[in-house]
Amino acid sequence: MELTPQQLKNYDGSDSSKPIYVAIRGRIYDVTTGKSFYGPGGSYCVFSGKDASRALAKMSKEESDVVPSLDGLTEKEIGVLDDWERKFQAKYPIVGTVVGN
Repeated sequence: MELTPQQLKNYDGSDSSKPIYVAIRGRIYDVTTGKSFYGPGGSYCVFSGKDASRALAKMSKEESDVVPSLDGLTEKEIGVLDDWERKFQAKYPIVGTVVGN
């Protein structure tokens, strides 16, 4: 499955009939089993329906950091993102990729 960033926003947990997706480096993960974290009101709901690569790398929940851009990240931050990516791969199925802008 391929989704644009605009289409990905439809999977932010606000519609309980749809799964919840979070993307990292353009790969979309189905995080519905973590609804208590990624669903509305959850501690990581800011990531839902978006590519959260930069925010995860920076360990930030600031809306302005919830973007796919890795520009200007330090080596340490890229390492943090690598760790997050491994955790997601172990826990959640990859269901597609983000395409276009």
